[in-house]
Amino acid sequence: MTIEKTVNGNDATLKIEGWMDTQCAPMLEQALQELGPEVKHLVLDLSGLEFVSSAGVRQIVTAHKKMNGELTLRNVSIDVQDVLTMSGVARKLHFEP
Repeated sequence: MTIEKTVNGNDATLKIEGWMDTQCAPMLEQALQELGPEVKHLVLDLSGLEFVSSAGVRQIVTAHKKMNGELTLRNVSIDVQDVLTMSGVARKLHFEP
């Protein structure tokens, strides 16, 4: 998994590619910890995310909590959206095409 971070003022985007499984999910945790307090809105660009496990879903929920709900998931594949829906967290998240 790779994560590309872009920060523009109060907005940050993390572009995630590959598989977010038990071994790779800590990479997202680390990227979230590195975001400064000036970041008020976070976009997770999941256009390159091929697979997400329960550990990855947990990190997405952590991001949602850290950002006080100011989290947008962008370019989510059908497969990843299905996992988020089945886990029950999709209804709390904001999606953009």
